[in-house]
Amino acid sequence: MTYFFIGIGGIVGSLLRYLISTLNELYFMQDAFPFGTLVANLTGAFLIGIFTRTFTENEKVNRTLVLSIGTGAIGSYTTMSTLSTETIRLIEHGEIILAVLYIVISLIGGLAASWFGYYRTYRKARI
Repeated sequence: MTYFFIGIGGIVGSLLRYLISTLNELYFMQDAFPFGTLVANLTGAFLIGIFTRTFTENEKVNRTLVLSIGTGAIGSYTTMSTLSTETIRLIEHGEIILAVLYIVISLIGGLAASWFGYYRTYRKARI
């Protein structure tokens, strides 16, 4: 059953990620800068920080729930592979500065977002 619930979480995360990609294509120029992936990765990093502090440190929470949300939903919502291929695409189009900026914002921003989510989540807020 654990695999089933991780799969359900993965479906939810993937669909949210697809929604962000679709909205990105509607409102931004996809080839100029990969905002959709950046938004998904930064918000996912923030959410995993909150999630880790709130749920994974609490032994009372069902392990299947933790896996379905953390591994399934948030894991499929964020995307390292897309970050990699979009960086390669920027480099192929001669956008070296944008590629470096994208990597730096993704890595430092992701760490900062996780830190902010983790350390700003009060321990007493745990379930």
